[in-house]
Amino acid sequence: MKTDALLKYISNYIDLTEDEEQILVSKIKYRKYLKGQYYGQQGDVCKYSGFLISGCTKMFYSDDNGQEHVVMFSIKDWWTGDLGSYISQNPADYHVQCIEETEVIQFDYDKREELLTEIPKLERFFRIILEKALVASQKRIIRNFSLTAKERYLVFKKLYPTIEQQIPQYLIASYLGITKEFLSKIKSQLIFEQ
Repeated sequence: MKTDALLKYISNYIDLTEDEEQILVSKIKYRKYLKGQYYGQQGDVCKYSGFLISGCTKMFYSDDNGQEHVVMFSIKDWWTGDLGSYISQNPADYHVQCIEETEVIQFDYDKREELLTEIPKLERFFRIILEKALVASQKRIIRNFSLTAKERYLVFKKLYPTIEQQIPQYLIASYLGITKEFLSKIKSQLIFEQ
């Protein structure tokens, strides 16, 4: 069943009864996205928070010159969507696009609010994952200020050990805030150092 991965993930943080699981499953929906399809777009209100069953998405800001600035990748068992827009129900600052065919369990904003009332322990679950997201975001900001591009790349490889096979190098370079040519130099240097 498509919801099994989500239920297993939730069980790492809280215990749901069978009845609670049924209520949860009745208020979420499964959706498959094609490679290149947008999960959400900058300027639109993010109506869904998504748990990835498979695939990969990138969240990016598109500046006035059309330049993409990749902020985050989401892979299997991670969450996707413009969290700020989802929580506030204001227009999104970011695009979220599928890098490959992607399967998602979606939490509609209104239905999630119903779930939090019907299953109060889900408040704890969502608090924990929001706290983890905040900590990860803060650590990324510190890394961007304090680490060299090479060091940021090594941290990236540790955080996303399988993602280099899933996405083009220019997206990794954008995430790191460098050019793809500079990323190639870093990778060559690392091979030489081994």
